[in-house]
Amino acid sequence: MPDNGASRAQQEHEHIPTSSRSAASGAPATATPTAVGAPAASMTTAPGATPTTAGAQAASMNTAPGLPATATARRAGILVTLVLGGLTALPPLSMDMYLPALPEVTDSLHAPASTVQLTLTACLTGMALGQLVVGPMSDRWGRRTPLLLGMIVYVIATAICAVAPTAELLIGFRLLQGLAGAAGIVISRAVVRDLYDGDEMARFFSTLMLISGVAPVIAPVIGGQVLQFTDWRGIFVVLTVIGVLLTLVVWKWLHETLPVSQRHTGGIGDALRTMRGLLADRVFTGYMIAGSLAFAALFAYVSASPFVVQEIYGASPQTFSLLFGINSVGLIAVGQINGKLLVGRVSLDKALGFGLAVISVAAVALLLMTSGVFGEVGLLPVAAGLFVLMSAMGLAMPNTNTQALMRTRHAAGSASALLGTSQFLIGAIASPLVGIAGEKTAVPMAVVQVVCALASMACFLLLCRPWRSTAGTRKPAEG
Repeated sequence: MPDNGASRAQQEHEHIPTSSRSAASGAPATATPTAVGAPAASMTTAPGATPTTAGAQAASMNTAPGLPATATARRAGILVTLVLGGLTALPPLSMDMYLPALPEVTDSLHAPASTVQLTLTACLTGMALGQLVVGPMSDRWGRRTPLLLGMIVYVIATAICAVAPTAELLIGFRLLQGLAGAAGIVISRAVVRDLYDGDEMARFFSTLMLISGVAPVIAPVIGGQVLQFTDWRGIFVVLTVIGVLLTLVVWKWLHETLPVSQRHTGGIGDALRTMRGLLADRVFTGYMIAGSLAFAALFAYVSASPFVVQEIYGASPQTFSLLFGINSVGLIAVGQINGKLLVGRVSLDKALGFGLAVISVAAVALLLMTSGVFGEVGLLPVAAGLFVLMSAMGLAMPNTNTQALMRTRHAAGSASALLGTSQFLIGAIASPLVGIAGEKTAVPMAVVQVVCALASMACFLLLCRPWRSTAGTRKPAEG
């Protein structure tokens, strides 16, 4: 579809539909269950109309006598944040609690480090592929049902991981765990897209980063402490309990956010046409790939750091957990600076470009240090480089997601699926590459980070073209 000449500023506040199946504006109003923690039929919205903030939606609900609308809006907004924060925290919990145990798993299952690292790759691959299925499902059947089914399967798969007798079986059920856990990832982003728009969406993604960022901080610490009392299997027992609790929270408090009038009615062909339309948009694809490559640089660190910190530099699991937590605090802090200070004052593209530049510089510095250019360096300089790289992710990740999702209104589930699938597939490819030269060198990790960071910057500049005052790109094709 040819460009209509709208400015980039306009596109940041106007959705580009990806399907022609939106309800006609003249249709009668229908019940729109869009608030979390509120009765599903307490609001009415014209089909095809998308409220811009959860607070605005909550304020329009019928409230109990004596309860101000602003209080209801605040309560609903808090519930949205907590529930979606829990869903986005589940993947880092699943990955990071397990990290301090990787060396122990290699001994327990008598498997080489490269095989044990495949348990991370399998989980990431499952999360990537699962999103391609769950995303379109949520556009057709709503957000709630696919999410609950995914959470139930996640709990079962995680429980089986706790008793896996071989590395091969553990890899298989980590794959299933990832496939099921994908529901929380993709649907949480789609719910944000249902409820928020423009700068508000960018701020909410940064708020989610605060909550979900706590998971990487505490997950390795919890994992390290669990290893004080039991073996690596106890970590999966803890994850099973967390999965059960989160499933109950979703069942009780997460109401439907996608009205029936805005759901897709087609089958697989319709979903494929919608995704093809999204990928045909050069700018959407640019943000998607740039964010995915930045995520791969992050996951290269996640996958390699247990061996780099513990095997190469001789740190204990507790020291590794502390360093990992400090890096996660940096990511959270920068994410909050992005959401609270930069959004609305600095364009999202400028913040994103600066974040990618810092990631690239930090990755190059790590490569120089680990390859011996500066001589023998200790853990502290390497940890400082990793801290800078991780912190800059607080600018890259929320802004790539926001810029991509602002280009679509009707197919938020499919768009979220493409974003997540791209991130996890590229991350899964990066994971085994960091250990290709064995456990005694950090150079492969740094090489992967440099390549991914520079490629991310190149995609951002060449495909998104942030310097253009007008978006001379195609809109997503209608499905």
